Amino acid sequence: MAAAPHVVILTSSGAGHVLPVSELAKRLAVQHGFTVTIVTYASLSSPGHSSPLASLPPGVSVAVLPEVSLSDLPADAHLMTRILTVINRALPQLRDLLRSLLDLPAGITAFMTDMLCPAALAVGKEMGVPGYVFYTSSLMSLLSLLYTPELSRTTTCECGDLPEPVMLPGCVPLHGTDLVEPVQNRSDPVYELMIDLRLNYLLAEGFIVNTMDALEHETLVAYKELSDKGVYPPAYAVGPFTRRRCPDTDKVKHSCLRWLDNQPDGSVLYVSFGSGGTLSTAQTAELAAGLEASGQRFLWVVHHPNDKDSSAAYLGTATTDADPLSYLPDGFIKRMNRTGLLVPLWAPQVEILNHVAVGGFMSHGGWNSTLESMAAGVPLLAWPLYAEQRMNAVMLSSNRVGLALWERPPLGKEGAVVPREEVAALVRELMEGEKGAAARKKAGHLRDEAEIASAPGGPQDRALAVVAGMVSLHRKSHGE
Repeated sequence: MAAAPHVVILTSSGAGHVLPVSELAKRLAVQHGFTVTIVTYASLSSPGHSSPLASLPPGVSVAVLPEVSLSDLPADAHLMTRILTVINRALPQLRDLLRSLLDLPAGITAFMTDMLCPAALAVGKEMGVPGYVFYTSSLMSLLSLLYTPELSRTTTCECGDLPEPVMLPGCVPLHGTDLVEPVQNRSDPVYELMIDLRLNYLLAEGFIVNTMDALEHETLVAYKELSDKGVYPPAYAVGPFTRRRCPDTDKVKHSCLRWLDNQPDGSVLYVSFGSGGTLSTAQTAELAAGLEASGQRFLWVVHHPNDKDSSAAYLGTATTDADPLSYLPDGFIKRMNRTGLLVPLWAPQVEILNHVAVGGFMSHGGWNSTLESMAAGVPLLAWPLYAEQRMNAVMLSSNRVGLALWERPPLGKEGAVVPREEVAALVRELMEGEKGAAARKKAGHLRDEAEIASAPGGPQDRALAVVAGMVSLHRKSHGE
């Protein structure tokens, strides 16, 4: 009897990468009978990022590539420089691992890499293993990265100085400053790394994208036209992959959920900037003052501020023994005792978003949080911080999607502290205003679409079946 198809999936760090990779692995194993090896990086791991890998079904295992040194990088090296350097320096260890797996009876039927790891596709290719990219963000984000070398070739100015909007096929118009944050500065070493990223993408047999038709219909149609012409590898919309809610019987109920039980339906604004997002000290104080001035109930997951890096917590570099609540304004916690709940560092996000008391989500707009909010039918107040989050905010706040409220900063105000008055006005608009009501209605529609997409036999299952079929064909083509 032939061994089950064996897929190796390489993931980078961050909840927005590890969570969907673990979900993809589970579906391939449980629904399609595959065996899956998830490969992670010791240099990019943290307890929060690794927790989704702690409860995997039979047939799914985890391998860890050893630490590589980053001691030669400057202390202020861009987050993406650090991640991509780890990926590039670990290629020899990855090669050894893949060779060892190829020698096993099951071999390797296909090799899938996370969106940040396409450099690894060349390693699989030299071994004759077909490779795919699992793109854990939006298709628009992927298109923007595929377009980056063309932008670099045809312009000399910084993105923020582009005179015309960037028009990607099937996408809403983008300002230059809306493009992924690592390409904003041509003089930063990360810029060339991002150009290489795009070139490596073209080694893929196809892109498996964590999106769905209701979010990116026009973009999916336009992309298919390009892929049918051979411009880019095909893309398969297999989303939304989101965390499942834990039944109350399976866990001790978090105190914040008990607090939500006592709040009126739809009255609470959930505030969280993801596992990696950080605000400056001044912005933390203004956000606190704005929440207080808004008069709205809120549940705020508070992280340590950082005045230099909005992604400081991503790789655990912001770790400190200090209580993050100690950075809040004097008397704030006491004054908010009746209307707000402050939770240090972590809270069960999926359970919070699906609680009947939650009526809005102030978010960094990471794709994982976006999909979780959409699946819960909760509208967003977008506060992008790094990576592709600005682009997500543009798309989500457009008339095409309408899930989020977002105020584009005035020209020359990039990076400025958002004052408390603006924070309060935006919060009130989301929770009580007409724009918030429209976004809430759209959120409900998208929640219904997400349920249809992920229902048994729905678009997600069908797209994943196509991917599984392709992988199985690779096995047959190799005579297995």
